[in-house]
Amino acid sequence: MEFPFEKRKFEIYKRTEGSTNSQYGKRPEDRSIEELLNYGLIILNKPQGPTSHQVTDTVKQILHLEKAGHSGTLDPNVTGALVIALGKSTRVVEALLKAGKEYVCLMHIHEPVEEKKIRDAFKDFLGKIQQMPPMKSAVKRQLRTREIYYLDILEIQGQDVLFRVGCQAGTYIRTICVDMGRRLETKAHMQELVRTKVSTFTDQEWISLHDLKDAWVAYEEGNDAVLKQIIHPIERAVDHMKKLWLIDTAVDTICHGAFLSVPGIAKLESDIELNDQVALLTVKGELVAIGTAKMNAQNMWKQQKGIAIVDNKVFMSRGIYPKFQKREKNE
Repeated sequence: MEFPFEKRKFEIYKRTEGSTNSQYGKRPEDRSIEELLNYGLIILNKPQGPTSHQVTDTVKQILHLEKAGHSGTLDPNVTGALVIALGKSTRVVEALLKAGKEYVCLMHIHEPVEEKKIRDAFKDFLGKIQQMPPMKSAVKRQLRTREIYYLDILEIQGQDVLFRVGCQAGTYIRTICVDMGRRLETKAHMQELVRTKVSTFTDQEWISLHDLKDAWVAYEEGNDAVLKQIIHPIERAVDHMKKLWLIDTAVDTICHGAFLSVPGIAKLESDIELNDQVALLTVKGELVAIGTAKMNAQNMWKQQKGIAIVDNKVFMSRGIYPKFQKREKNE
């Protein structure tokens, strides 16, 4: 049960040794709580009842933040994984909106159907399917294609079917249940739904609002250990993306809006293709920007000049890395 990005096979192409000056920047795992509150993410187990927006507002109140945003809205009655970006991290949620999602759903079939027919019907919903968004949805109601990566029946009890589904972002599980009913020549509806995975964030990591409140109280009393475990670095939002790493002297240039030239690359993943969305990191692993590849990995690795990445969406602040690296004099 894997998303497409989890099946990738690639190597790391090194253009330079990739050394980095410890005076500039910081490894994500070394950030303080104050830094994580501005460049961090929380995976919350959204409770049943409130909207995703209301839950996000509660997180802001607990952490005393002016800004926070969620990735992938869950209906009020749906529970489970809701990724909340803190502070300046809110702009990274767009990257997560395109990542795969996993759900566990309880579907109720309105009439008795033999088990073999149910299992056969489920096979028809694997791969690319056509969906019409439900009446109450935030998108235009028109037929669109979505991909189902995996679809596994966990349990069948009478007219209730418990199943796990991994799917492309924007897939409506409620619609899958309705369409499944039609396929079974009856009706069916979604009875309960829990989102268990968003990109690389899983139900093994989620926390409750109560957990978050307790961690904040402990932090105010001088113990930041639990809160530091709860807040993930912003870099987790690009775990699913293809990546390359910059030499130190290229970092601030990107932060000032320049496109990335080949000489600024320290190393890169071998399966980058033209027009792929690529995460640009420092050698220390800090997220600098997300951009669009104008070369494939082979050309970035072998060529000595040319523009490699354009249309960068910058996340790192200016001035953290120097514009020019001074040469050290031999003693």
